[in-house]
Formats: sequence, C-alpha cells, structure tokens
Amino acid sequence: MSAQTEDGADPAGENGPRGGGLTTGEVARRLGVAPTTVRTWDRRYGLGPAAHTGGRHRRWTATDVARLERMCALTATGLPPAEAARLARSEQSPAPVPSRGAARPPRPATPHRSRAGSGLRLGDVRQECRGIARAALRLDAAVLDELLLAAIAEHGLVTAWTEVIVPTLQAVGRKWETSGEKYVEVEHFLSWHVSGALRRATPRTVADRPGATTVLACVPGENHTLPLEVLSAALTERGVPVRMFGGALPVESLVAAVRRTGPAAVGLWAQSRTTASRPLARHVAAMEWGVRGARRRPAVLTLGPGWAGQAVAGLARPSGLAEALTALESAMSP
Repeated sequence: MSAQTEDGADPAGENGPRGGGLTTGEVARRLGVAPTTVRTWDRRYGLGPAAHTGGRHRRWTATDVARLERMCALTATGLPPAEAARLARSEQSPAPVPSRGAARPPRPATPHRSRAGSGLRLGDVRQECRGIARAALRLDAAVLDELLLAAIAEHGLVTAWTEVIVPTLQAVGRKWETSGEKYVEVEHFLSWHVSGALRRATPRTVADRPGATTVLACVPGENHTLPLEVLSAALTERGVPVRMFGGALPVESLVAAVRRTGPAAVGLWAQSRTTASRPLARHVAAMEWGVRGARRRPAVLTLGPGWAGQAVAGLARPSGLAEALTALESAMSP
C-alpha cells in the first residue's frame, strides 16, 4: 500500500502511475525545478492540477503545465512568487504537453539539454542548469540548495561542476555584465550556495599523510575561491589530504604554510593575469625541506585563467578540473 503525502499526492505517483497527463515528477523535470517546489506552488498559490485521477494521482494537463511555465518565467524576472502566481492563474494559455499514455520515442543516451526558459542565456546545457538558474534568479535558497546537492549526487563533483554549475555561473555573470550590474546579488547568492553545497557534499577531512598533502591557495590579491573549493572537495573525495587556505593569501603566509606542511603538491589559483605571479610560483617551486641527502620540493601547479600567457617553465598548468585532479594525484605517487 502506498502512503500519501500530506497534500494528498501519492509519492509513487510522482514517477510512474498509470493514466493520462504528466506526473508531478515529470512536470518538475520539464520545468527544471524540484518536485517539492511544484507541490509548494500548488498548496500556497493554487497552481495545482485541475483534477486528480481517482482522487489520488496528480495528473497535470497542458493548461496546468502552461501555468507553471508562466510562473517560472515571471519569477525569473524578479517578480515576487505571489504576484507571479496571480498573473499565471489569470493567463490560461495552454502549451502542448505529451500525455503519459502517448507513444514517445526511446529516450536518448545523451543527457537532456536545455536551451531556454530561465531568463539567462544558457545555450546548450544540461537540464539541471535551467532549474538552478531559475532558483538563483528567484533568490530561492531552499530550492537552490536542493538542486545543487541533487546535481552533485547524480553526476559526481567533477561533472556537476563542469557541466552544471560552471555554465550556470557563467550565464549569471553574462546577465549582470549586460544589465548594468543589475544581477550582482544573484551571482553572489549563487556562489555562496555553491560553496555550501560543496562543503555538504564532501566527506570528512582526510588526515595528513607524510609527503602526501596538497596545499591549495589563491595568490595574493585573488579572491575567486570557488574553483579551488571544488578541487579541494574532489581531492578529499579521493582520499587525498588537502590544506585549503582560500583567497588572497599573503606571500609570507603562503611560504610559511608550505614550509610547515611539507606538501607533495601546491596549487596556486589566479583568476586574472594581474594577480598571477611567476616569481611567486618559482619561489614556491624552489622551496626545500627534509634532511640532507633526502631534500624534497613540492610539485607546483599554476591553476586558473590568470596564468594564460604566463607559463612558468617546468610547472604544470592543467586546463581544467579533471586535469588538475590527475596532476595532483600523480604528484602523490612515490
């Protein structure tokens, strides 16, 4: 016997009961939002399906889904949810929605992509980007956290970062750049929640192992920490000890951290060319420790777009997250 949720929806009905129309889960995937968001809009704003099948299963018709799509479009422009719902209810403009019972072609093996609908120019990206972008534009913290954690859980840190989070961050950045910095709060809001999701999705900190620790830091004057945060999380997930020092670490502090830690590798992040410092990278790479005859030096990686055109001879410059992980894991090998 299937239990019902407090709003009368059958949880099993979200993913596959028989009948016409779309289930709540299917509607949520279509819109790029969480199923809980769809149910909340029903309870709070009266945007639920016009009828239930057998009084139990929630079935969404073309008109029902059109209202929700209008709700998403309006909230993405910054309209308060209550006002957006009022307008959506007043505009009965159905859009064609496939019936669950209708024949449909086999699902492709490639991930579903989205090209529109969030108010941001996302381009050809994974469907999850659409929902994350909409939640960020609405400043909807609860839904944003849920979608970010779901993306990381489903795809893993590397793919979620590369194919879901980065495209959304870039779209938000383009939005405020072309809108007179109108959406700066959205970028800050999204970045903060990405950082929180990375921390929640990361296993416990790995204990130090002699000669197997990685030091990660932004160079002096550099405050873009998110790429290093995901690198730290991915290394921790792989059992690599990491010491993360965050943004704009002063030169003296960076040198002290490296000397005290004796790491196998050091990753230096620079977002812009104005912060990338070849002399600093060379200095860290030349540092030594250990007893005479067994002195060691760290493998130094120059990370981030700031090092483009600023290559340091003998130092690796990975092109992305996956490449950085490979290089750092290789540095751990004896």
